[in-house]
Amino acid sequence: MALCFISIGSNINREQNVVSALGALQREFGSLLNSSLYESTSVGFEGAAFFNLVTAFNSEESVIEIVLCLKKIEAEHGRERGKEKFSSRSLDLDLLLYDQTIMQTTAVTLPHADILAYAFVLEPLAEIAAEHEHPVEQRNYADLWEDFAVNVDAQQKKVPFPLTDEL
Repeated sequence: MALCFISIGSNINREQNVVSALGALQREFGSLLNSSLYESTSVGFEGAAFFNLVTAFNSEESVIEIVLCLKKIEAEHGRERGKEKFSSRSLDLDLLLYDQTIMQTTAVTLPHADILAYAFVLEPLAEIAAEHEHPVEQRNYADLWEDFAVNVDAQQKKVPFPLTDEL
């Protein structure tokens, strides 16, 4: 079984979409390990604040099967493809890690580049996978976050958001 980490983000009906996405992921993959829920400003465009978190699960499905499942869940939540990269989203699900797999295809890049680029991905990942090592950097996520947090841009700062009973 592969240990998979997924980033979840939404800034349209964000609480409803995040709760629903977690339910869909749990139905598809079973037990989830979730980070805290964070609220972060939009990056790269003017828009409503996002809810972000990272979840983990074990799966026997292939990378491609998981990516296709994530796209299906996004579509079920009103995700429109073909929009600008930096725009509001009903739901954004990205496969960050699939065990220690390193791969680059037209469909997926692992580890996902957002891990090292954005606080709203790295901080929640470090929260639930502190001692796991990045397959390329060969450093654990706690150390990567510690170094990143020192230089974090004001747009990427976020405040842990209290979880509702639904989450």
